[in-house]
Amino acid sequence: MPDYSLETQIGGIVAGVDEVGRGPLAGPVLAAAVILDPTDIPEGLNDSKALTAKRRDALLPKILARAIVSIGEASVEEIDEINILRASHLAMLRAIEGLATTPGHVLIDGNLLPRGLTLPATPVIKGDGKSLSIAAASIVAKVRRDQIMVDLAQQHPGYGWETNMGYGSKSHMTALQDLGASPHHRRSFKPVHNILYQGKT
Repeated sequence: MPDYSLETQIGGIVAGVDEVGRGPLAGPVLAAAVILDPTDIPEGLNDSKALTAKRRDALLPKILARAIVSIGEASVEEIDEINILRASHLAMLRAIEGLATTPGHVLIDGNLLPRGLTLPATPVIKGDGKSLSIAAASIVAKVRRDQIMVDLAQQHPGYGWETNMGYGSKSHMTALQDLGASPHHRRSFKPVHNILYQGKT
C-alpha cells in the first residue's frame, strides 16, 4: 500500500505525477500532478488499477477538494509525431507546469524522468503503489481519461470505447477492422497501422 514516507523524507512541497493511456489504440495520453496536504490526505488512496471505477469516482472529488491538482494531455497527433513515451512525458511536463504552486520536488511514476524537467525529481518504479501523491495522481488521470473516452464513444459509436477505454479489446479490434480508423486512433500503433495499410504497397 502507498504511504507518505517518500514525501516526508524529501520534505517541503512534493508533487506526485502519473500518466494513464500509454497502451490504448485510441485517445490521448493524460498525466496528473498532485500536491497533497499532509494534514488532510483523503483515506483510501491507492494505485488506480487496484481500485474499482466506483471507488475512483468517489475519491476524485475528495482529491480535488483537498489537494493542488493539475492535468496535462498529449494528443493523438502528438503521440503519432513524437512516439508514446515522449508524449507521455510531455503530458507530465504540462501537468507539472500547470500546478498553481511550484513544488520543491517531483516524484515521477516510472524509471525515467521527462526530458526538459527543470525541478528536482525522483523516478519511482511502481510509484502508484508506493507514494500517496503518485497514487492520487493515478486516480485523477485515470478518471479524467475514462471520461474523455466515454465522451468520444458518443461521437464515434461502435468501437466500445465506453467500456474498453481505447484499449485493443477483441470487440475494438473487430470494429476497427469493420469501421476503419477514426480520427482518434493512433496511426503509429501497429494494429491501427496494419488495418489502415493492409493490402497496400
